[in-house]
Amino acid sequence: MDRSLEYPSDVVFTPSVKSLQTRYGSRNAYAHLEQEGGWKTLITPDGAEIVRRQTSVFLSTANADGQPYIQHRGGPPGFLHVIDEKTIAFADFSGNRQYITTGNLADNPKAFLFLIDYARRQRIKIWGEAHVSEDAQLIAKLMPANYQARAERAIVFKVSLWDANCPRHIPQRFEAADVKAALDERDERIRELKAEVERLRNKLR
Repeated sequence: MDRSLEYPSDVVFTPSVKSLQTRYGSRNAYAHLEQEGGWKTLITPDGAEIVRRQTSVFLSTANADGQPYIQHRGGPPGFLHVIDEKTIAFADFSGNRQYITTGNLADNPKAFLFLIDYARRQRIKIWGEAHVSEDAQLIAKLMPANYQARAERAIVFKVSLWDANCPRHIPQRFEAADVKAALDERDERIRELKAEVERLRNKLR
């Protein structure tokens, strides 16, 4: 992180942003937040747990001209690895071979991760810098076990700061596998109750 920044949130709270916060009445609240420590610069255990259970992430990059691009990446829970309190990494599976994210990172390391957990109505914003690694040992370490995909490289993300948002306006949705597990549990309970009812009926006859 740039040492010239007074607060960690100054990564995104630029003078223009702060001017607008003043204009619209939110600057005092955010100034208080800054003075109290503001946004986190290290991944906490709770934050790491949220990251690890995700099956989906959006990675934002920009090219040398500042043109932004967002790419979705997904995998089984745990495909996002918290290496340490400043580092997140994941295997980059082969896709449509456009290499836009890879090219952007070659020109501009600034990057952003957006995680949203619909079931728990949580979202996390993570700012930092990323680079591409073709280290075979690292890629093998990051590759999810028994996952049907081919990893071409690894994306290593260095965290500058992160923030968790409120659940406002996040629709609650559930993974199909979680819904199936809940329905299977319900159906098993129904079978047990039916069997118990039949047992009691037979006892009364």
